Amino acid sequence: MKILMVLTSHDQLGDTGHKTGFWLEEFAAPYYVFKDAGAEVALASPKGGQPPLDPKSDDADAQTAATQRFHQDSDAQAALGTTVPLARIAPADYDAVFYPGGHGPLWDLAEDRYSIALIEAFDAAGKPIGAVCHAPAIFRHARRSDGTPLVAGREVTGFSNSEEEAVQLTDVVPFLVEEMLKENGGNYSRADDWQCHVVVDGKLVTGQNPASSAAAAESLLSLMAP
Repeated sequence: MKILMVLTSHDQLGDTGHKTGFWLEEFAAPYYVFKDAGAEVALASPKGGQPPLDPKSDDADAQTAATQRFHQDSDAQAALGTTVPLARIAPADYDAVFYPGGHGPLWDLAEDRYSIALIEAFDAAGKPIGAVCHAPAIFRHARRSDGTPLVAGREVTGFSNSEEEAVQLTDVVPFLVEEMLKENGGNYSRADDWQCHVVVDGKLVTGQNPASSAAAAESLLSLMAP
């Protein structure tokens, strides 16, 4: 069982002068769900190497059991520091793919041609695809083989408009995840802000926010069960 996790390489929060990247909980919790289930986990990013960590996700109030475990795990830290460039990834080598969020994916993974091709290949092959929080941004340009948006007619979720407003970044981000999913024909649903909400439609798994990261990973695993 080989699972690919794809992280952002983008570290600039628009024109604010602040840093962004991937959200630590959304990487750490799924990573350990997969590892504890015996999966072989590979890590990739558009540029390869160390993906940028959103500094806010390392604040004391953002820590969870999974992030604390990561901080004590030198093997996981080493793996994260040596992600493979997306251009070198062959979809056929993996059984499932999972995208952690953070604001970074809105700028790079949403537009990255290798990521788009990877998602489309997994969808065409009927392999599980997971994305949590801002990571459903990856579906912005992804299409089915007939040219329709990959999320069209599918049940999906992702970071909500009200959650983006709560973190005061509505006017900073290049697009709103909720709005994009709806515009692409997705049947968007949500829970209250910051509550766990995971949606499974066929082989597609989406989670609304950081609180949904472990549950989204568990749902992805369940789709891989023989």
